[in-house]
Amino acid sequence: MIKILFICHGNICRSPMAEFIFKDMIASRGIAADFSVASAATSNEEIGNHIYPPAKAELARHGIGTERLKNEVAQKTARRIRRDDYDEYDYLIAMEQFNLRNMRRDFPDDPDNKLHRLLDFTDRPGDIDDPWYTRQFDVTYREIADGCKALLTHLGYE
Repeated sequence: MIKILFICHGNICRSPMAEFIFKDMIASRGIAADFSVASAATSNEEIGNHIYPPAKAELARHGIGTERLKNEVAQKTARRIRRDDYDEYDYLIAMEQFNLRNMRRDFPDDPDNKLHRLLDFTDRPGDIDDPWYTRQFDVTYREIADGCKALLTHLGYE
């Protein structure tokens, strides 16, 4: 089983979007049993809060959280990364360089090369801007979906 933890600043926009986009992709391909997927934050600011409504609405525009993954999306609350996440997960995937820098505070060594940015799996590496500030949840969705597809390819599933 491949264990993936998607990570952003607050765990209310990008990382839960990535969690549920990826879960939807693997379910539609019939490979969900091969994975364990979750998301977390690098900060304490949003702990316990649900997915930010515009992020949830963008997922719903793509059918995620309506019928597909309805209960999981509704119940998702933000949590902070923990030191034991490094041992538990195979991939700890940040949305941007700022997240990666913050992750390195909790995981100062990365002997197993588990820390990555999502778009670094694509042919256009870089950051996924925080839609909390940009208000471009559609752009964020597309970038995350592209990153998740590239991650599946990297893992040998495409």
